[in-house]
Order: sequence, then structure tokens, then C-alpha cells
Amino acid sequence: MSRGTVNRVLIGLVGAVLVVAGVLVLAGGLDLYGRLGVHPPGWWPLTSPYQPVVSARSRTRWVAGSWWWPTVIGGLSVLVVATVWWLVAQLRRTGLSSIAVPTPGVAGLRTRVSARALESALESGAVVLPEVERADVRLVRAPGHPRLRGAVRLTPGGDPAALVEHFETGPRADALGSLRVPELPADLRIRVLQEAPAGARRRRRRRRRRHPRVE
Repeated sequence: MSRGTVNRVLIGLVGAVLVVAGVLVLAGGLDLYGRLGVHPPGWWPLTSPYQPVVSARSRTRWVAGSWWWPTVIGGLSVLVVATVWWLVAQLRRTGLSSIAVPTPGVAGLRTRVSARALESALESGAVVLPEVERADVRLVRAPGHPRLRGAVRLTPGGDPAALVEHFETGPRADALGSLRVPELPADLRIRVLQEAPAGARRRRRRRRRRHPRVE
């Protein structure tokens, strides 16, 4: 699961909990239950403006237990550590904005090349194959040398082995020669699309005929 997906799931869950809690507090604080004639169950939190959010019984229910304070402190500590870890993970960028390359004939001088320009060149070189539907390449930090991470989507019937050979001898070899770097490892994630059923293909063709493309 990617970092973006994890972020969206976490933010969605936290947002849903906060919205539900806010609605319950707002409904009780505005006495909406009494105005609408609704009688929530006894365990329902905050049913009137004069009721505390957490009752005295709930606050002191387990305080006398020997396990209470270690559990509270341990749970809060885990929550704080997890929050700090998540924040540090967001601040730590895995992508590179540029890459330093040696300058031929000038000792000690290194030129920096935009990572986005290199990524675009590699993507353009990958989509040359007719069976490549989409290519996405990123230059990331890695121990020793920068590393390429690519995600390529092939059309139905595409040949992953041919794509790997083309990428190795074409775009990646060209990048090594242009940058004059000794090594540029690459990780490729290849997805081959499944061929759509005949009925779906016919429906797509009918839609194209009804809505002609204008260029």
C-alpha cells in the first residue's frame, strides 16, 4: 500500500470520528433531542445542554483499579509515538529534486540535473513501445546511489520481458550515458491489463460512434 493511500485512509478515519463526535456534542449542546421530541437511550452521550460530555461515574469507574493508570499512560504514549512517527514520515521526502553528475574535463565540478527532466525522458523512452499504455518513473533516495522506481501499464497481451529489455538497453542506458554516472539501479512494477469482454468492447465502439471525437 502506498504512502498516499495510507494517508487518505488515516485522514478519512480521523475525519469521520471527529465529525461523528462533533455532531453528537452539537446535538446535545443545542438541545436538539428535546426540541425534536427524540428520546435517545440511557447510554447515549450528551443528551442535554446541562449534561457533561463524560459523566462523573464514567470518569471514576476504573480509577481504583491497579491497571488503570498504566493502561492510560501506555495507551497515550503509543498514540504520541505513532503520531510523531507519522509526522516524521510525511516530512521525510523520498523523491529527489535533482541529481549531481560529474562534469567531464573539469575536476571537482559537479553539475546538477533536474530529477523531473530525467524522469520525463525515461517515461518518454518507455512509452515508445506500442504496447505501453502508461509509464510513471520517479527518482528516489537509496543507500549508495539514487534509484529509479517505475510503474508501467501494458495493454492486453503485452510482453513484460520485452519491456524490461527495452528499458534496460534504451532509456536507462541512455540516462547512464548522458549523466556519466556509474550506476543507476531501477525497480520496475509492470501491470498487464486484462482484455475486456467482447460485450464491453462492442459497447465502447457504439459509444464512440455516437460521440465522435473532434480533433
